[in-house]
Amino acid sequence: MKTIKLQLEPLTCPSCIKKIETRLGKMNGVEEVKVMFNSSKVKATFNEESVKVEEIKETIEKLGYPALN
Repeated sequence: MKTIKLQLEPLTCPSCIKKIETRLGKMNGVEEVKVMFNSSKVKATFNEESVKVEEIKETIEKLGYPALN
């Protein structure tokens, strides 16, 4: 398992958290997702054999939340 932290552009509403956590949580290989509203960070724990960091970033960006790192 690997854990990453991604900095996003500032989140504007608490519903953003639910949207990101729900979508990433459905991805094959993602074990845990935590979105911190105040810091606009996403922490994800995942199996590198099932999903890649780039796939996680792309999924978040498709939801409309660009990753800054």
